[in-house]
Amino acid sequence: MVVIDEKKCIGCGLCAADCIAQNIVIEEKACVKQDCFQCGHCVAVCPKGAVSIPEYDMADMEEYDADSFTLEPEAVLHSIKFRRSIRNYKPEAVPEDVLRMLADAGRYTATAKNSQSNGFVFVQNEMAELKARVWQFIDDIAHKDIREIDKAFLPYLVFNQRRKKDAGDDYLFRNAPVVLYVVSDSALDAGLAAQNMEMMGVSLGLGMLYNGYLARVSDANEELKQWLGIGDRTIRACMLLGYPAVHYARTAPRKTVDVIWK
Repeated sequence: MVVIDEKKCIGCGLCAADCIAQNIVIEEKACVKQDCFQCGHCVAVCPKGAVSIPEYDMADMEEYDADSFTLEPEAVLHSIKFRRSIRNYKPEAVPEDVLRMLADAGRYTATAKNSQSNGFVFVQNEMAELKARVWQFIDDIAHKDIREIDKAFLPYLVFNQRRKKDAGDDYLFRNAPVVLYVVSDSALDAGLAAQNMEMMGVSLGLGMLYNGYLARVSDANEELKQWLGIGDRTIRACMLLGYPAVHYARTAPRKTVDVIWK
């Protein structure tokens, strides 16, 4: 619930004007009418720090500093254009503090109706166990009558055959040191979070690969989901990540932009 500190509130009305739920009125001081979805705009806009939401970690907030908050447009576009899907990684672990920064980038991503339903699972220390469980699940599918196998899973049988012929042919995992799963009530929310996490990762020298194949087979494996600790939640996105073992000298070409100006 939104809480107003009357001692700090000056009744300026900024919180009421910015409240999408029209849940705040000014009666000399700001007053909260009822519970809301706690988007936090009232907290962020208050010039006196009079608003709080006790259910959240208020100590985690940062004060706005215009001098330190600069995003050069050319640099942002440059980073987007130079972003590549990475399929070749160095055999180097990713420090936990780096992964925590990625998690924060996902945590602060906007969600529809402020649901904040996104959850993140990083697998690094138990990567061997993850691989064993995924390949065993695929092995079990391979032993079924071909007529009983969902067509969506047929490619995995090929991946499995390749792996058995050559242990170095790691098509699903690409020898990446970390697998990141994003679980969410919303595919859009998860995708937005994954994009922000990738951009944060690029700034930290990491490379990533969105892996729809691994997301699909992992979400279909109920035992694996229990092992991951996500229960019956839905895996909406999956990324491989680590330090790239490949260098790209330039951006990749693209089609001309498909845009309509009116």
